[in-house]
Amino acid sequence: MNLPIACACLWLIVANVIAMFPSRDHHWRNAYFLIAIGVPILVWIAWTAGLFMAAVFLGAGASVLRWPVIYLGRWLNTFVPRR
Repeated sequence: MNLPIACACLWLIVANVIAMFPSRDHHWRNAYFLIAIGVPILVWIAWTAGLFMAAVFLGAGASVLRWPVIYLGRWLNTFVPRR
């Protein structure tokens, strides 16, 4: 296993451990931190292991951070013109 994939697995473990603890802001501050750390790791994986492995870890990260993804989808949906 190469280093970027090991870092991504560590990121997934840390994200799941953080999610186990209670938070007053519903983990949004933690989500921002995890996104800021996860994006460079994802680019690193795409650079060294290929786009397929990057897509796999993007899906894993999106399943852990599902509410930021849902809110991003809702925000992007506001730009779609209605009939």
